[in-house]
Amino acid sequence: MVIIPMFPELRDQFGVDSSTISWGFSAYLFPMAALLIVSGTTGERFGRGRVLKIALVIYAIASLGCSLAPSLPWFLASRATQGAANAFVTPLLVAGIADITQRSELGRKVGMYGSFQAIGGGLAPFVGGLAASTDWRYAFWGTVAVTAIVAGFAPRGAPARKGQSLSIRPLISVKFLALGIAAFTAAAGPIGAGVLVGFKARDILNMDPGAAGLLLAGGSVGAALLGPLFGRSIDTFGARKCGIVAASTVSTAVALLGVTQQPMTLAVAFVVAGALFGYVVAVLQQLGATIVDRNRGGAVSAMLSFRFVGHAVGPLIWVPVFETNQLLAFVGSAAMGLATLVALAMATSRKATPFS
Repeated sequence: MVIIPMFPELRDQFGVDSSTISWGFSAYLFPMAALLIVSGTTGERFGRGRVLKIALVIYAIASLGCSLAPSLPWFLASRATQGAANAFVTPLLVAGIADITQRSELGRKVGMYGSFQAIGGGLAPFVGGLAASTDWRYAFWGTVAVTAIVAGFAPRGAPARKGQSLSIRPLISVKFLALGIAAFTAAAGPIGAGVLVGFKARDILNMDPGAAGLLLAGGSVGAALLGPLFGRSIDTFGARKCGIVAASTVSTAVALLGVTQQPMTLAVAFVVAGALFGYVVAVLQQLGATIVDRNRGGAVSAMLSFRFVGHAVGPLIWVPVFETNQLLAFVGSAAMGLATLVALAMATSRKATPFS
């Protein structure tokens, strides 16, 4: 998220167009999504704490590579390494939460975790925008420092499961595939619309990088404040009902983002949309942690793999559309939420499936 408000500065630095520089976002996400297929299982096998610390150290080194990048290929390679390392963070933490939480309270705890994720997601574009006002490289120097500190405080997590055979076979089911499709379509569509908002703020509304970063941070404020409430609603009403509500409302909110033409109106609308992004993510993460009892870490990471492939693909689809018709890009992104709604309904169906 840190690079979204600095896209114009990166375009100028490397002499490329918007579609090309959007690869700075996607290059991070493709390797992350690929490794998420196995990262949770790897953490279960070798110990979550050990794997997490190694991943954070690699992330810090990759951030240093971004800050020193003399060319676009160097920058993209460093971003890809960041993404690869990050594949070993979120699924291990969510699996750890599920281990220490009663099933009846898991939605609330995952919602709280989502609030902290939203705070981080909000700070990233804000810091990126501030850095872009002077030198975009400062944002990555900051990432080096923060990641090194976090590595020193990383939780130990579950010990290595030596002698135990872990596989992804428990994940081969119709319900889990439906959950993956829901995560993919949500990320490629409505909950990935922050990239479009960043381009709209800079290129259509001519906002400076600091203001654009603050606007993007506002989208995470709603998710951070309402995360625990979203989690409690999942515990109370169930993931099926909450998923349908979240998917339908977030699609409406994203479509409205394309209509707004004033910076203040866009900022307010994005706070609402950002809160709904958090609702969808809370539903997905709660289902990922509970849909498969065996190899919970692997289930969470595989679900996130689908999600981050969606986040990577989304800009490649919608940024070229945005350059031609910004309203059509937002409406098209929002429309993918309808597929998310259908897939979530399938994933939470009580009917038995042939492969479960």
